[in-house]
Amino acid sequence: MKNEQIVLVKRPEGMPGDDIFRFEDIDINTPGDNELLIESVYISVDPYMRGRMNDTKSYAKPFDIDEPLNGHVLGRVVESNAEAFKENDVVTGHLSWKKFNTVSADSVSKVASTEVPLHLYLSTLGMTGHTAYGGLLNIGKPQAGETVVVSAASGAVGSVVGQIAKIKGAKVVGIAGGREKVTYLTEELSFDAGVDYKADDFKEQFAAAVPDGVDVYFENVGGTVSDEVFKHLNRFARIPVCGAISSYNSKEDNGPRVQQQLIKSQALMQGFLVAQFEDEAEEASKQLAQWVQEGKIKSEVSIAEGFDKIPEAFRNLFTGGNFGKQIVKVSDSLD
Repeated sequence: MKNEQIVLVKRPEGMPGDDIFRFEDIDINTPGDNELLIESVYISVDPYMRGRMNDTKSYAKPFDIDEPLNGHVLGRVVESNAEAFKENDVVTGHLSWKKFNTVSADSVSKVASTEVPLHLYLSTLGMTGHTAYGGLLNIGKPQAGETVVVSAASGAVGSVVGQIAKIKGAKVVGIAGGREKVTYLTEELSFDAGVDYKADDFKEQFAAAVPDGVDVYFENVGGTVSDEVFKHLNRFARIPVCGAISSYNSKEDNGPRVQQQLIKSQALMQGFLVAQFEDEAEEASKQLAQWVQEGKIKSEVSIAEGFDKIPEAFRNLFTGGNFGKQIVKVSDSLD
């Protein structure tokens, strides 16, 4: 078996190009006591990784130069020296961008079931779903009849947020880029309205979609899109801040500019990390799985094929080149 890894060569300026990544052939390490050899099958790429490429203080340690990048991986146990695992078990964990990882058995978990599409454990049934569930229900607290607005609504987190809000009886308005994505929101995910932020009449479209104002705004993008949403906040609106993807590759602060609008609406704006909802992870997993099985939550996944496609798939997150969750399939061993 041949092993390969992707390391970070230098800090990117703006959009990460191919020159910041290096592919390296490496050895496969034999697992020791309580260790596993895991073959990567699906590798998740996520927007938060862009922040970790910068050498700045944040909630997560920056990636080291000349060291492999890492993220959430679903894999197959090739060899086990741990009692709790056996060959061919399917596991997930935070692992390096390698074809094969040798890790402590304590660093991964078995998937609950192999009866569902396995890539869901890196999307709706994994960190993505838990982010949507925790942020919306704990901070947004949508009530039946309220208006919930979601930015980056066709993306991994946003699409799940909108569907949970519908389950809770809210009116849901999704903001996405391009008519195809907007149509997907309304026709496939049953959002009440979709608004194209790329359209020349975006402001007019959005105002027409929220005649009763905005009670919950699940913030994924920042920038001028959010500036417009904030103008329509209702009194005591709630704003879970999940991300600001519009600014991740920018050297300048492009908003939103929120202070006056927050004062006027007496709104609550709160940033969050999925880790803060760890105590309810089991409950979230069960509820999300039930909704998926009942057909109440649909999952759109963009799957790139091949280990060499990871850098391109990562850039898709910032160019709108993906629908839903972006994942890279690097092995056929679980087909």
